[in-house]
Amino acid sequence: MKKEGFDNEKYLHLQSEKILERIEKFGGKLYLEFGGKLFDDFHASRVLPGFQPDSKIRMLNKLKDDAEILIVINSGDIEKNKVRGDLGITYDMDVLRLIDAFRDYGLYVGSVVLTQFSGQPSAVTYQKKLEALGLKVYRHYLIPGYPANIPFIVSDEGYGKNDYIETSRSLVVVTAPGPGSGKMATCLSQLYHEYKRGVKAGYAKYETFPIWNIPLKHPVNLAYEAATADLNDVNMIDPFHLEAYGETTINYNRDVEVFPVLNAMFEQIMGESPYKSPTDMGVNMAGYGIVDDEVCCDASREEIIRRYYNTLMQCRQGNADDTQVMKIELLMKQAGIKPEDRKVVGAALLKAEMSGGPAAAMELEDGRIVTGRTSELLGASAALLLNALKTLAGLDDEVKLISPEVIEPIQDLKISYLGNHNPRLHTDEVLIALSVCAASDEKAAKALAELKNLRGLEVHTSVILSHVDFNTFRRLGVNLTCEPHYQTKKLYHR
Repeated sequence: MKKEGFDNEKYLHLQSEKILERIEKFGGKLYLEFGGKLFDDFHASRVLPGFQPDSKIRMLNKLKDDAEILIVINSGDIEKNKVRGDLGITYDMDVLRLIDAFRDYGLYVGSVVLTQFSGQPSAVTYQKKLEALGLKVYRHYLIPGYPANIPFIVSDEGYGKNDYIETSRSLVVVTAPGPGSGKMATCLSQLYHEYKRGVKAGYAKYETFPIWNIPLKHPVNLAYEAATADLNDVNMIDPFHLEAYGETTINYNRDVEVFPVLNAMFEQIMGESPYKSPTDMGVNMAGYGIVDDEVCCDASREEIIRRYYNTLMQCRQGNADDTQVMKIELLMKQAGIKPEDRKVVGAALLKAEMSGGPAAAMELEDGRIVTGRTSELLGASAALLLNALKTLAGLDDEVKLISPEVIEPIQDLKISYLGNHNPRLHTDEVLIALSVCAASDEKAAKALAELKNLRGLEVHTSVILSHVDFNTFRRLGVNLTCEPHYQTKKLYHR
């Protein structure tokens, strides 16, 4: 069992308590901007061992009688068919996924807001689709001079032109499929409309990273910078908080840069600003959930190296650039780590050199390294999975979990009927074959039962994997990295 460095229950209790305090502070209504991922925050669970990926939604569940969800989506993103890289689905489809997921938790989804609306045909069609599904949809428009022209923005011609969103709960959680959707602008527009109607309301921000009450160069905060290398976010000391309170806290550049503008908007909307710094705006108790700092530091250093390899792979695929790689290299220097500190890297490369083909390596919880190589029957990733399951089940290496008699018909199906050129079994195919064998073979059943114990383990491969293998490892919860090379020199890779 891996050591835990984070007390999840303590965090949930403190976070819920602070949100209720913030609602009370503003007279009974709060617009809470939710940053990051609500359901599957695997970054947080990797750098804060013990943090549950669904912690945010579990926290909201504690407040579900007081909360309603408002989902915003940028109309331009609908028009461009913008895709979530981690899920491979468009933002407009992700809104539907989010609504279903919220409802599964018993949370009330009040409405959807189309931000930066300027008559985009796809956005108009999307609104009709949502309304046909019984959802309330509102429009917020492009405001000339945003965010600099504050007198115009905070006026009937600016925020005043936006639809007023009808809400019924004291806590309005504003979330979105991804960054740049307009969460903050939606909150401020609602504050304008609420105060015009004589309703007292407030705004706060809920983002886990950077953690404001740990050092600037703490590995957890450095790992956040590595995770957002594509956004060019930079952690920094909050100068407004330091000036106001004489206390050093950590925020990130975008919030610090926009704070003077936000402060002026608050003053114009509410008469005075409730905040003296960007840190004041946040509700984030994650720092108080850290119970073993060294465990979290070690986990974060590992995450930075993983981000380095993933960014190298994205560069090879044309989805990132060298500046992102250089930024993470600088972060590794600040954290005092090197790529070769990832144990599975050297093991995978050595196995590839010895076998003369693609190879993979996995580090088990007890530190043992298991490897797999490409053969006539199996790809390297599939071989690695079988070897790891055998090791975890305490079976001898010579044991054949899947006989050639089972593999060969699958290969024939792939080549003769499904149009594949590669006869070797992928990870998903080998797991299905293992499941079939487990029905009549006690050893196969014993190995299959170990699948749950792969979650959180480290894997590295000597080549970039196919989408099938990549997605299988992701579903198993394995922390995967790849060398930034393809197995072949072809231009098209599936």
